[in-house]
Amino acid sequence: MKHTALFSPLQLGAIRLPNRIVMAPMTRMRAGPGNVPTALNAEYYAQRASAGLIIAEGTAISADAQGYPNAPGIYTPAQIAGWKRVTDAVHHRGGRIVLQLAHNGRNSHSSLMPDGGPPRAPSATVANIPALTRDFQQVPPEMPREVGIAEIGQIVASFREAAEKAMEAGFDGVELQGANSHLIDQFLEDGTNRRLDSYGGSPENRARFLLEIVEQVGSAVGHDRLGVRLSPFGQYGGIHDSNVLQLFSMVIKSLNGHIAYLHLIEGRGSELGLSDTLHADALNNARLFRPVFKGHLISAAAYAPDSAVQAVESAWADAIAFGRHFLANPDLVERIREGWPLMPYDRSTFYGGSAHGYTDYGVHGVA
Repeated sequence: MKHTALFSPLQLGAIRLPNRIVMAPMTRMRAGPGNVPTALNAEYYAQRASAGLIIAEGTAISADAQGYPNAPGIYTPAQIAGWKRVTDAVHHRGGRIVLQLAHNGRNSHSSLMPDGGPPRAPSATVANIPALTRDFQQVPPEMPREVGIAEIGQIVASFREAAEKAMEAGFDGVELQGANSHLIDQFLEDGTNRRLDSYGGSPENRARFLLEIVEQVGSAVGHDRLGVRLSPFGQYGGIHDSNVLQLFSMVIKSLNGHIAYLHLIEGRGSELGLSDTLHADALNNARLFRPVFKGHLISAAAYAPDSAVQAVESAWADAIAFGRHFLANPDLVERIREGWPLMPYDRSTFYGGSAHGYTDYGVHGVA
């Protein structure tokens, strides 16, 4: 078997993976009214249950954490019930699924906020990407409001509560979205965190927010059911830091022994699927930070089956997360195992819509 390295089992904390082909979290904006997952969402994830692990799309931990229209939440009874339909469908087909917990921070819009006010952030700095309104309109980004110390404690508590709700909904674990310029990332990097209090300034202070969430969520659901996603050297939304290597080396070292896995986005892939451009000269994050992290590492972005095998065989990563390939190939695991060609994805259907470009991708041998 050409891709044997991807088909050995892997124990990620409390979760046993039968293979090392992970479905990456992908924002699809197809939740129903009230940001509630629907039967269509359940079908979508169940179709991909052969993945070693599914990491469900970034899901808002609270109403004021929403960043995109029709993106799911995990803060109401209806949302919990909707996600339970999803996890039941995945488990019925023998799969494993964790929920990515997210707060979009400044990358949101006032129309999505419960009070109609500006989105929140560690500091009042504006993103360099358009915002999406509740009606899917692209508009200029808004100046966010800096959160106070008391609010930070409330957000940390919201992450814990969301994790508990995720377990109630039947997930096998949770992942913290600390990548792609979401709120955790905004706290980490000094280009977006200009605070002068205990959550700003030094790298250790800027990491405090993430590490407090890790402690709270790990205590609630078990550190062996918790992953963290980071994107060192990522620049989406205008995120940047004056010393990326120092910052993320410290952060990743601090996570040792506290999480089941670390999930790193590679810099060579395009940011959030905005183009198909590969950045061949980008640093290899998995290889760079592998010596720092002592646990299991998942690497994501711009992988093909052959490059995934190389990363696992070289021990840069223990598993590989596929995004767009899993979107267009619900039977990706079988296609890789059998050497079947991969189907192309349709970028125009990535965000919003219904079944087209979501659940109507075929499987090999079926028209």
